[in-house]
Amino acid sequence: MQIGFNLPNSGPLSAIADMTKIAIEGEAMGFDYLTMTDHVVLPDTKVPGYPYSESGEFYESAPTERHEQLIGMAYVAAKTTHIRLVAAVLVVPHRPAVLAAKMLATLDVLSGGRLVVGVGAGWLKTEFDAVVTTPFADRGAVTDEYIDAFRVLWTEPAPRFVGRFTKFDGIVLEPKPIQRPYPPIWIGGESGPSVRRAARVGDAWYPIGSNNQHLLDTLPRLKAGIARLRKATAEAGRDPAAMGVAFRVKRYGAAVPPVASDGERRLFSGSEADLIGDFRALRDAGVTALDIDFGRPTASAVIAEMRRFKAAVIEKI
Repeated sequence: MQIGFNLPNSGPLSAIADMTKIAIEGEAMGFDYLTMTDHVVLPDTKVPGYPYSESGEFYESAPTERHEQLIGMAYVAAKTTHIRLVAAVLVVPHRPAVLAAKMLATLDVLSGGRLVVGVGAGWLKTEFDAVVTTPFADRGAVTDEYIDAFRVLWTEPAPRFVGRFTKFDGIVLEPKPIQRPYPPIWIGGESGPSVRRAARVGDAWYPIGSNNQHLLDTLPRLKAGIARLRKATAEAGRDPAAMGVAFRVKRYGAAVPPVASDGERRLFSGSEADLIGDFRALRDAGVTALDIDFGRPTASAVIAEMRRFKAAVIEKI
C-alpha cells in the first residue's frame, strides 16, 4: 500500500514557503505521493454545500485563497525529486480537453514521469457557471468524453477524435507523457457513475469516505463499494484484480465521531491502535493507496504531525 499526504494549495498553508517546506519534508520522510486539489474560483464558503464534511463547510480556513492546481503541481515538481504528484482530483470539465491533455503531458515530462491523474466530474455549480463552457448537467458525459480524448492525444501520433463536446484532427501533441501508455488515471467520486467510470477507464478508483450522499465511512460500506467496483470492472470486460483502489482520509482520530449511521465504527476514528487496524484492514480489502490530510494550522505543526503519525502508525502497519 502506498501512503500519501495532502499538500495544501489553499488557505494560509498555501504560502509559498510553507507549501514548499511541507512538500520537501514529506518527500524526505518517505511518503510515496502528495496530493493537490482543484478549484478555480469558489463562492461564499460560509454557505454549507461541501459534500465531504458533516457540516457542509470546508475543513480549512480561507479556502478561497487557492493556487491553480496544475501550475501548483508544476512548481512542486521543480522543488522535489522523486515523490509522486497526484491531482486529487482534476475537475475534468474545468479545462478544454486538448489544453488539459497538453498541460498534463507537460507536467509528466517536467516531473520526470511522476504524475498521477486523479479525475472527477465536479460538484460545485456556482464554480461551473463561472468557469466551464459545457452544461453543468452534462458534467459526467463531458468527463467521460474528455478522458477518452486524453488517451487518444497521449498515445496516437496523429490524434483524431470526434465527440459531442470536443473534436480534433490534423494536429500533433508532442512530447507525449513519459509514462506509457500514459500516466495512471485514478477516478474520483463515490456515486454509481463514478464507479462505472473507474471500471471502464481507470487504473484505480479514488473515493473519499465522508461523502454524505454516498458514505464509505465504515469497513462494511467500503468493502461493499469495492465489491461493486470489482463487479463493474468485470462487466466492462477488464480484469477486476488489476483495478487499484486509492482512498482519501480527510480526518482521523478524535476528530472523527466514533459511530457511523449504519451503527458500525467509523474508519480512522479512535486510538492509534484503531488506526493501525484500519490501515491493515483496508490493505487486506484491496486498497492499494491511501492519503491523509494532516490538517494543522501551521507548516511546522503539519510536519511535526506527519513525523509523529509516521512513527506511531504507518511504521507499525
